[in-house]
Amino acid sequence: MQALLTVSRLIDAINSRLGKWVSWLVVIVVIISAGNAISRKMFDLSSNAWLELQWIMFSVIFMVCSPWTLMSNEHIRIDIVNSLFPRQVRNLIDVFGHVAFLLPLTIVMIVTGWPFFLASFRLNEQSFNAGGLPQWPAKSLVVIGFTLLFFQGISELIKRIAVMTGSIPDPYEHSLHPAEAEAERLLADIKPEK
Repeated sequence: MQALLTVSRLIDAINSRLGKWVSWLVVIVVIISAGNAISRKMFDLSSNAWLELQWIMFSVIFMVCSPWTLMSNEHIRIDIVNSLFPRQVRNLIDVFGHVAFLLPLTIVMIVTGWPFFLASFRLNEQSFNAGGLPQWPAKSLVVIGFTLLFFQGISELIKRIAVMTGSIPDPYEHSLHPAEAEAERLLADIKPEK
């Protein structure tokens, strides 16, 4: 189990670092969006490339940060119902959900997304909009995002089984509200290291 937990920690570290880096794209997307809107309204200038860049960057944020969201236990679930169950039942639901739904979905998306991306890459598929961007980088995000999510699903499965066997304490047992947890993370990131 310790070897699997080491693999889990490695996956968590990669997805956490990627998520933190990519989350800064939100600021860039806001700047691009504001700049595009201002140039369109004030100077009657607009560009499909800037608009498409916003969409692609939002896709990068969504696809690359989704494993980080899963790792942080901030994904969508019905917390009101889930909190009514005993901890052991919640653990079983998580294991079943990962094995029966999350991992198969990610495999299907990777397997079907790869030829979708490859065909676009080989054709050097371009946007249908005048002045638009190439489409294959955006289509690669399906494979990249779901591959990262697949590995994070494996990591979460390892951790959940380790909790159920008593190998590690439950990392979510005393979880804060997501907003409180995010504030704690931000404060930890801001504090200088000693």
